[in-house]
Amino acid sequence: MAKSLVIVESPTKAKTIGKYLGKQYVVKASLGHVKDLPKKDLSVDVEKGFEPHYEVIEGKKKLIAELKAAAKGMESIYLAADPDREGEAICFHLQEELNGSKKGPVFYRVMFNEITKSAIQKAFDKPLSVNLHLVDAQQARRILDRLVGWGWVVQVFAPSFNRGADEPGYRVRVLLEEIAGGEHYAVGVITGVAG
Repeated sequence: MAKSLVIVESPTKAKTIGKYLGKQYVVKASLGHVKDLPKKDLSVDVEKGFEPHYEVIEGKKKLIAELKAAAKGMESIYLAADPDREGEAICFHLQEELNGSKKGPVFYRVMFNEITKSAIQKAFDKPLSVNLHLVDAQQARRILDRLVGWGWVVQVFAPSFNRGADEPGYRVRVLLEEIAGGEHYAVGVITGVAG
């Protein structure tokens, strides 16, 4: 009987990895992200340090229920999303959703750059934990995407944008200056333009 659940992003990867790992493991797919900022509003509390408010994606609630059912009775859960910041965020959100009790399974993060038996075995021989620095990096990117997409950045920095807005690259430079607290030197280092 299987003692461990493995969650990858793709069903195709799940089949192949399942063959390599054997009957001790049940391999399932998350089909990408399972949580995101809801589309109905900004979902970022700008008054509380830009705190995001994630929810399970509407179309993924059934999948989460299936993964929770698969996790019952397992000793360990191996999170094997892609080895990048998006994959790390997927693993973090899966762990949040599947970590139901203190007596639950132990969570591990495994990463591999190729789907070969030796690469899979090497990753499972030395499992890690979710890298919270990469999760934070993905979250910062997602928050910025949302703020820009909702026009929040333009509203806040609109007075700055009006000066010299016709100059190429001016808006980006002004935005970087505002974010860096008006430090022209910092902006020069970031953009490569002396301030």
